[in-house]
Amino acid sequence: MAEKTFKAGDKVKWDHSQGTTEGKVVRKLTRPTTIKTHKVAASKDNPEYLVKSAKTGAEAAHKPSELRRA
Repeated sequence: MAEKTFKAGDKVKWDHSQGTTEGKVVRKLTRPTTIKTHKVAASKDNPEYLVKSAKTGAEAAHKPSELRRA
């Protein structure tokens, strides 16, 4: 199965403990970074996406497998 790819501005949704949230992709992360106090182990071989929640405005990193187009 091909890896899912997204670009900045794409509308996406993801599941979490309280249901489903929608938001937009801010950017693709291809190197380790920290969001607030959470360390994100992203790399070129294992990218993650920084997404911003449409409801709360909070930003979080998600693996491509967790995201789907909204």
